[in-house]
Amino acid sequence: MTGTWMQVMAQAWVMTSLTTSAAMMGLVNFTSGIPMLALSLVGGVAADRFDRRHILLVTQVAQICLAITLGWLVAHDLIRVWHVLAVAFMLGISNSFEMPAATALVPELVPRSEVAAAIAVERSVFHGTRLVGPALGGYVVARLGTASAFFLNACSFLALIVAIMTIRPKREYSVEEEKERRSGIRQGIRYVRSDPPTLGMIALMAATTFFLFPVMAVMLPLYARNELHLGPDRMGWLMGIAALGSFTGSVGLLAVPQAKRRILMFGGVALASAALASLGLARAFTIAAGSLVVLTFGASMIIGLANTIVQERAPSPLRGRVSAVAGLSFFGLMPFASLGVTSVADIIGMRTAMLVSSGLFVLTGTAILSRKSHHPPPSDTPTPSVR
Repeated sequence: MTGTWMQVMAQAWVMTSLTTSAAMMGLVNFTSGIPMLALSLVGGVAADRFDRRHILLVTQVAQICLAITLGWLVAHDLIRVWHVLAVAFMLGISNSFEMPAATALVPELVPRSEVAAAIAVERSVFHGTRLVGPALGGYVVARLGTASAFFLNACSFLALIVAIMTIRPKREYSVEEEKERRSGIRQGIRYVRSDPPTLGMIALMAATTFFLFPVMAVMLPLYARNELHLGPDRMGWLMGIAALGSFTGSVGLLAVPQAKRRILMFGGVALASAALASLGLARAFTIAAGSLVVLTFGASMIIGLANTIVQERAPSPLRGRVSAVAGLSFFGLMPFASLGVTSVADIIGMRTAMLVSSGLFVLTGTAILSRKSHHPPPSDTPTPSVR
């Protein structure tokens, strides 16, 4: 993941040298998200039917090839916007199968009573590497050149491939479980629609994706370069500092009792909204950095708790498909959110767009959490039948 965050930073730096349009930055996310919108549910079916280790191995090899391709193009000064878009599209296809397989695999590696802790640890690793990856990427770009970040990312996948190969093979399932695992996409969608807490948590993740992540994941490089006038090294530091909040929020999930989840999600919505407004008004690096820490802390807390509730409630034979549906609230919605919010930012200004997003998020998030049917119940609540 450290290598992946290095590539994210390097790719953002490449794009800011090729365009000054926020909408064009959003188009990269849109291009990578379209395959995920089309194929994530197919990937969820595959994750339930086939050995998830094999799916992950294939997707890692594909991503190695794509990282090397970008690095070669940058090294030979041949990189163009359409190259970045093409690689983003291919990454989207790979992620469509990787995301549901990886998400569904984590809960199967531990007893059901430890699913929440397992997800918290996995999220901590994900966000913890964000503390290092972008800053390291900025250092590598400034000292060794942009292409080196892509090549180092390609090498980093080898460690993950070795780790995947140490996971035990897929266990044998009963005839009834196997039959349910081989049912279609509709079973996963039907389950989500039949379970109000799961549906509510997915709606909350969708709102977080739409209003917060275009700023955190798409506009931040342009904000750092054009609004704060930072170079690649300090932009890498800003992206790394932003991960501090995400890491703290994900680690904090380990200590959250079930009875406190809802109130903490309310707090996360309020914190994230206030921080986004502060970011829209910030003029100094220190204020922007502090705002990003609080923003990512709130967003991480919301996404982590919502995803934990979804995974705890999902029946094992349907977990891949439920993970795919939940993933659509992020990966499927992200391309449209990225293109929409960034296009608005080009019209009304980046800072104004941040303030508008802040207000809309606090209203939407509060409305979702206030619905009684969406209150997350204890994890030992019986799972409703999907038959």
